[in-house]
Amino acid sequence: MHAVPEPVLHPVSILDLRPTQITVGMREVEAKRKAFRERGSKSGTFLGNHMIPVALGPKKQAYILDHHHLALSLHLEGVEHVLTSVVADLSHLDKETFWFVLAHKNWMHIYDASGKLRTHDDIPKVVTGMKDDPYRSLAGEVRQHGGYAKDTAFYSEFLWADYLRRNIKAKLVSDDFGQALKQALALAQDRQASYLPGWCGPNAGN
Repeated sequence: MHAVPEPVLHPVSILDLRPTQITVGMREVEAKRKAFRERGSKSGTFLGNHMIPVALGPKKQAYILDHHHLALSLHLEGVEHVLTSVVADLSHLDKETFWFVLAHKNWMHIYDASGKLRTHDDIPKVVTGMKDDPYRSLAGEVRQHGGYAKDTAFYSEFLWADYLRRNIKAKLVSDDFGQALKQALALAQDRQASYLPGWCGPNAGN
């Protein structure tokens, strides 16, 4: 029986990490900031237990594969470095091949704050450049309220954000988030959402 190797951890400046998505839900970022502040003296343990998964691209640049919201929230709270775990070393690839591989593996999300498809050239170079998508925040709140189950697939919340974007008016989300959440929770139970990851509506197990 072969021993399982321990993961290699790399402390990296948050501002050196490259995003692989264009947007975040700023409500979720703010919630993570608040939770981090409330940990107080336990924040060091939290950082040690929450590594940022990355892929290494050309010139050994680290690209975030998950936890974009966490990375941005920590930066805004004054944290300079985080631990990263290298999921894939693609540093030997040229730039275009690298982005092709990320697209093939669903390791990037190139939709803007309006839900429009863009290109990898539109992805910001730093986490502070990501734009707010209120529907991503709404999708996150729906999951927190048990509207759907957490899924391990990258960017699954953005699929929910797209679904909600098509069914709830933007004005309601901006003017009355609580009412928008009520509508979103009802929509999450609808069978039309059954194609979405983590759907747990009526008879979801059948």
